[in-house]
Amino acid sequence: MGVRAAGPRPGPPLTDASRPPEAVSSLLAERAAARAERDWAAADALRDRIRELGWDPVDGPSGWAARPWLPAVSGPDIAPRIDEPASLRASVVLIVDDHPDDLSRFLSALGRHPLPGEAELIVVANAPSDQIDDALALGPDSTVLQSPTRLGWADAANLGMRRGLGAVIVLVNTSLEPDGDWLSPLLAAFDDATVGMAGGWGVQSGDGRHFSEAQPGEVDAVEGYCLAVRREALRKVGGFDHRFRWYRNADLDLSFSVRAAGWRAVQTDPLPLLRHEHRDWSALPDDERDRLSKRNFYRFLKRWGDRRDLLLHPEDD
Repeated sequence: MGVRAAGPRPGPPLTDASRPPEAVSSLLAERAAARAERDWAAADALRDRIRELGWDPVDGPSGWAARPWLPAVSGPDIAPRIDEPASLRASVVLIVDDHPDDLSRFLSALGRHPLPGEAELIVVANAPSDQIDDALALGPDSTVLQSPTRLGWADAANLGMRRGLGAVIVLVNTSLEPDGDWLSPLLAAFDDATVGMAGGWGVQSGDGRHFSEAQPGEVDAVEGYCLAVRREALRKVGGFDHRFRWYRNADLDLSFSVRAAGWRAVQTDPLPLLRHEHRDWSALPDDERDRLSKRNFYRFLKRWGDRRDLLLHPEDD
């Protein structure tokens, strides 16, 4: 994915493919009025009421809107189990939305290189096409979590990761293709009790604003292609910030959350995972990718930009 850097702050989009019901729209209007009057307590209370209805308010300089929020798809079959004790060695989580062919490739490869014992496979069907059934037929048994509406990227990832029963939860992008036993060496990183996150790709930074590819060993952040989290660490930080509706830079935010909670992040030696086109990236026009990337990066900077203590090798000011 190359170097990550900050740029001009973009304005947030206020459109969504899903239209909120009338009751939610009415509450959104009330909340907008409360914010205009700087009645922040009333605005926060209205935000909570909107979230109880399964929607999340989005504010921007040109108006307001709402997007589906994770509680909108809560239910007994997809309720979080992260507070339960681990009963498996690992949970591997895949997200599929618009690219079922990528899922087919990944699952076909798992047929040739099965997951080791005591590992489960969870597929988050984020309102995908009907072709997902054909893809699932190609691979091993899996738990499928069906989202009735399209979720933002972070909500879809959290849905799968919080459902897992593994001691380690592994989020894997379907742009990868297993070419051997990749899970065992990844899980071996957690034999060190200080490790909270591990993955095959990591990044480092001297200033917290420009990140570059790292070498195996301890890193500032694990990249989201293949991102494994210790169950206790995931329980502690809660998962990805749901405001990351696109994937870019959400891995930085989660990595810093886990490290701020006291764990280390490490990049493993190269794993037998072949990399293909990352279609969540390539499917968007250049200007849209740039806008979404910058918006997410500024979200990361707002939270972590002053935490130079979390950089392994901070540069002198």
